[in-house]
Parts: sequence; structure tokens; C-alpha cells
Amino acid sequence: MVDAARAAKMADRIKVIVAKTLERGVKDPRLGFVTITDVKVTGDLQHASIFYTVYGTDEERSETAAALKSATGMLRSEVGKNITARLTPSLEFIADGIPENAALIDSLLTEAAARDAEVENLKKTAQYAGDEDPYVKPRVIEADEDDEEEPEGN
Repeated sequence: MVDAARAAKMADRIKVIVAKTLERGVKDPRLGFVTITDVKVTGDLQHASIFYTVYGTDEERSETAAALKSATGMLRSEVGKNITARLTPSLEFIADGIPENAALIDSLLTEAAARDAEVENLKKTAQYAGDEDPYVKPRVIEADEDDEEEPEGN
């Protein structure tokens, strides 16, 4: 039976436990500046996917991934000690693509701003392809001089 609220609570608790343990308990020199961004727990509470980012170069990211892989057993035992579940979920560390996605979005916004400026410049020198106002207007019928006079007999 899937209890989404319980899975969300456990995910939040695992996130806090792993972050604190990484900060204080793991003494691996390969471990860089790690931020736990999210934790997803399956509905049966048997598996936890932990998303993380690492500040630094690609080499530091790969070293941190190796350090997290080697510390997975110790982190799982810490999670088991600090949660109130019958079974301790298995842990999987997944590098989060937030920095790369943010850089891509930033470059797309810069490109959009440049294109907007280009369109603005084209708008200043643009001319109409046809008439300035292409819509048909109702004719204005000019009144004859005879129509202006009152008919006789009234």
C-alpha cells in the first residue's frame, strides 16, 4: 500500500540525516562541497534516490561521486539508526543537473534578449507592405444641396 505522505516525510528525514552525516561524519578527502538537493523514496519505502550537487570542477564532481559511493553503507546505517521504519531503504546517489540546467536557461535568456533587441531595431525602420491602414472604411455620402433644403408644403 502506497502512502505518499509517509514517503514524503521519510524523504525529508533522510535528506536531513544524510546532509548532517556528510557534514560531520564522513572524513573522506575526496568529498567536495556537496549539497543534497532532493530525496525521492519509493512507495514501498525500500529505496531512496538522493540527488546532490557538487560545487567545483568535473574532476571534483567525479571524486565526490566515488566518495559517496564508498560511504553509502555507512550512510545507510546512519539512516537506519535515525528513522522509525521497520526496514532501512537502500540509498542511491544521483548527481543533480541543476547547475547545468541553470546555465542553459541563462544562455537561452541571453539569446532571447539579443533577439528582442534585433526585432526592436528592425521595428524602427520597418515600412508597411501595402496601405498603412488596410481595412475598408464605410463610405461617407456627401449630402446634395437639394437634400439640405426643406421640402415645400410643410
